[in-house]
Amino acid sequence: MDAIGEHSLQWFAAERVEAEPDLPALVRDYSGILYRVALALLHNSSEAEDVVQDVFLRVVQHSQKLGDILEPKPWLVRITWNLAMDRRRRVRPDQLDDLFAEELVSADLPADQALDEAGRIRQVLGAIERLPKRERQALLLSAMDELSAAEIAAVLGRSESSVRSLLFRARTHLRQRLED
Repeated sequence: MDAIGEHSLQWFAAERVEAEPDLPALVRDYSGILYRVALALLHNSSEAEDVVQDVFLRVVQHSQKLGDILEPKPWLVRITWNLAMDRRRRVRPDQLDDLFAEELVSADLPADQALDEAGRIRQVLGAIERLPKRERQALLLSAMDELSAAEIAAVLGRSESSVRSLLFRARTHLRQRLED
């Protein structure tokens, strides 16, 4: 197990469960990836920030159950995923794609290039949205370089081989759709 994993397990060790979780350490180590997961689903930075805050609120609310958590990263990502999906159901994805695409474009580009780039980003976002749900979920989680296939499997409640298969199909479908 890597140093981060060993350190992470210390947060949830039996002697620590009676006390409050080390929230500053959790926030420091995991808020970045949780934000990126929420942003990938919501395409809105303020909504993503709200989701991350809600995740850590839940950690504090359920601190008595933390002794059962062996791997905090997939557990926190799963909570983030579920909360972001709940928020996403309330908003049509295409409502946010235009603004999100514009936010992703470099401010240093000339206006005509920025418009072209935003258009390409919208095209990719649209193609991702049209993927089958499980393929889309696996692809979005895999875009977070910090998640292994095993961690994605834990978040989605699937096997590692299933996740690898979903990723292969998602990338193949996405490539086909973007080439058309």
